[in-house]
Amino acid sequence: MSSAMPMYQVKPISGGDIKIDLPTCMYKLPNIHAQQGNSCTPEHAFQNGEVDPAVKALEARQDEIMHKLYELKAAVEGLAKTVTTPDADLDLTVSSSFSSQSSSSTTLKGTADLDTLLGKDLGALRDIVINANPAQPPLTLLVLHSLLCQRYRVLSTVHVHSSVTGVPPQLMSCLGPRHADSYARQMFQLGFTLIWKNVPKLQMKFSVQNMCPIEGEANVARFLFKLLATYPSDPALATLVDSWVDTAFFQLAEGSAKEKTAVLRALNSALGRNPWLAGPEFSLADIVCYCCVLQSGPASSTPTNVQRWLKSCENLGHFGPAKLLLQ
Repeated sequence: MSSAMPMYQVKPISGGDIKIDLPTCMYKLPNIHAQQGNSCTPEHAFQNGEVDPAVKALEARQDEIMHKLYELKAAVEGLAKTVTTPDADLDLTVSSSFSSQSSSSTTLKGTADLDTLLGKDLGALRDIVINANPAQPPLTLLVLHSLLCQRYRVLSTVHVHSSVTGVPPQLMSCLGPRHADSYARQMFQLGFTLIWKNVPKLQMKFSVQNMCPIEGEANVARFLFKLLATYPSDPALATLVDSWVDTAFFQLAEGSAKEKTAVLRALNSALGRNPWLAGPEFSLADIVCYCCVLQSGPASSTPTNVQRWLKSCENLGHFGPAKLLLQ
């Protein structure tokens, strides 16, 4: 048997030492990999450690877009909170805002945390919506609003519901002048929206989904006061404050002449022992009773201690909005 034939050999097409010229018409891409270690972070986009200016511009543009999206989200969610309120069918709107002031002159002691009391709501303004009858202006809430503006950055607005016509100008401007930054809702901590509406009792709505409306000026005043200071830790003192609040609204504001006289005597007696109704410190009892005393009649007919106390309240500077509505 003959041996197998060997395979034929093919000569190389090109020599191994031939150099091929690469084309120079195409642009070269920089090396995107870091030259130091194994890091590939954007800070090492160039071999010399510098960042490409185009990358910097893109990051700046992205930050600007995200900031605008946050502002838009805050405005939309804040507006949605008011619109989803069943009574937000407003056809005549006059807006006003009251700028926040320094809290150095605040007379209330203690602290209040909005996140604890109202819950965290990132991106949306926490707006308190109040329906009030213009025939019975809530003087107490105007005083509390003034105090809130000293403690927080408050965006205040006034609206008129379609059930009401002919609201006096002083009611439309009762929360102060329009704030210069009212268009930027994300700059404020708290919204205070007052709607003049034909309602039998004052109503307050904060979270439509999580809470039922609060009715009655006394109850709303208690809610707002807790945003300023905590109630007294002493149960007896806290009960005393609540007792004065109820007495003011049910007897001074709505009671007979005989009941009003009895309350004024009780006020005069209590103020003969302490500078304020609940002891040595100013409290919600003083705010409510002051407003109800002013609504009940002229100050000249009140007892001596009550007159002194009225002047002490006025010296604090928070009762101006309430007095303007009575003039």
